Amino acid sequence: MNGIIKQIEKGKPIFEKISRNIYLGAVRDGFLTAMPAILFSSIFILIAAVPEIFGFQWPEGVSTWLWKIYNYSMGVVGILVSTTTARCLAESMNRRMPKNKIINTTSVMLASLVSFLLLSVSPIEGGFSTEYMGTKGLLASFIAAFITVNIYKFCVRKDITIKMPKEVPGTISQTFRDIFPFSFSVFAAVLVDLAARSLFGISFAEAIITLLQPLFTAADGYLGIAVIWGAMAFFWFVGVHGPSIVEPAIAAIIYANVETNLQLFNSGEQASHVLTVGLGNFVGTMGGTGATLVVPFIFLLFAKSKQLKAVGKASVIPVSFAVNEPLLFAAPMILNPYFFVPFLLTPIVNVCLFKFFVDVFGMNSFMYVLPWATPAPIGLVLGTGMGVLAFVLAAVLILVDFAIYFPFCKAYDATLVEQEARQAEQVAMQENETKVTVTIPANEVLATEASSLADSGKEINVLVLCAGAGTSAMLANALKEGAKEFDAPISALAGAYGSHYEMMEDFDMIVLAPQVQSYYEDIKEDTDRLGIKLVATKGAEYIGLTRDPEKAVRFVLDQF
Repeated sequence: MNGIIKQIEKGKPIFEKISRNIYLGAVRDGFLTAMPAILFSSIFILIAAVPEIFGFQWPEGVSTWLWKIYNYSMGVVGILVSTTTARCLAESMNRRMPKNKIINTTSVMLASLVSFLLLSVSPIEGGFSTEYMGTKGLLASFIAAFITVNIYKFCVRKDITIKMPKEVPGTISQTFRDIFPFSFSVFAAVLVDLAARSLFGISFAEAIITLLQPLFTAADGYLGIAVIWGAMAFFWFVGVHGPSIVEPAIAAIIYANVETNLQLFNSGEQASHVLTVGLGNFVGTMGGTGATLVVPFIFLLFAKSKQLKAVGKASVIPVSFAVNEPLLFAAPMILNPYFFVPFLLTPIVNVCLFKFFVDVFGMNSFMYVLPWATPAPIGLVLGTGMGVLAFVLAAVLILVDFAIYFPFCKAYDATLVEQEARQAEQVAMQENETKVTVTIPANEVLATEASSLADSGKEINVLVLCAGAGTSAMLANALKEGAKEFDAPISALAGAYGSHYEMMEDFDMIVLAPQVQSYYEDIKEDTDRLGIKLVATKGAEYIGLTRDPEKAVRFVLDQF
């Protein structure tokens, strides 16, 4: 097994390169930016729909108002994502552009919006169709963003623009500089739209979904969902953030299927599309990638080694809310031969069980989008409409996951028990040989250094970045606690990688959590330009910092 792990690890540089692809990153960050609108709309759809399951009917005026909010947020998510994806891609392009050659991100967003409307919206009597302005138009929104940004990049690089005299104010000059790239981008969308309507007689957004429907159908099958969530776990096992690679490729269909399921349910049919965002958040990654929800409880209740009991105690709450990095890096589970099989097998079994319940027992699939940090059993029940079968499935998944992980956890625990016994013997021997010495407590030294820094009037602002702002919050909180305890002039903020660009210049130091350390070289260009200290952390090191405020403060002070 160790040999297999070593061979897999050799592919890590390739996987990291894929995860840093700027187009995948733009899709991921574009969705992240638009997520408040998606979650906001889901709150109102839950209020509108869930009471009806129990026989309660809202007055018509209230129901119309609730659905109106959903339609005007989730119903236009294609428009929102076309602009946010274009902006994120343009920002990534700008970091690779020559000096004094900058793409105007605001103009790019507007051009992408117009291009998306051309690719997705069809005129009808009295107005235009809104069918593909929501999740059904997401593929078109990505393509509109990609075309727009690349045309802007070409025009800016080749200096294809309208140049104004120096006396003209900068804002007006920028407006004229953007006329050509804006026009070319929109004209490109016009050509694509004309081609789609000439060949297929329908809009581009509808045409691309129709052409890819066989692929989406295959992905909705047992093999498709097994490959998707197996690959996600595989990438994470070798230390590369799996969702960063896999989710952008399926982002459009997993959100579109949620809306389709809701329409099916409202028309009295079964919500039968399995490949949804909820399948990933609450089934395939139940308790985080690898479906690790049961693992901290196994460590707490059945482990005999001190290490695993401590890991279980520290990770049980974060893992319950789908933040499992404390478990992955502290156990560790990443690149640990003992966990290779269950880490890949459990997500696959979970998603296949979910599909079995939908196909065979007629359970509804996910119809609502909930925050990813919702505890998995709750998210499963609420997201599928609170049916009886959902409660049954939640219990079945917990029992099955326990059965898969338990023997591997016990085998690893037995190994650690032996190691701890040997270490205890060595410590006892060393204590017998150690002479008594007088030392200054480390915390007093730290307090003195913190006081000196405070007297100098300097404050260190630290930004901690991870994939979703969950793990980063743990270190940020430890730094805040340590700064308060030792009166250290340190402030800390947690953030998600991709949403940091506009605020990073306000910080003196940026710490990358283990799951985003592969982005080190990308962000280093920006931190070097801004004079910001950049530090990438490893798994066990990072978890140790989150648990020890004193150690976290020391870690920051040692960088200056």
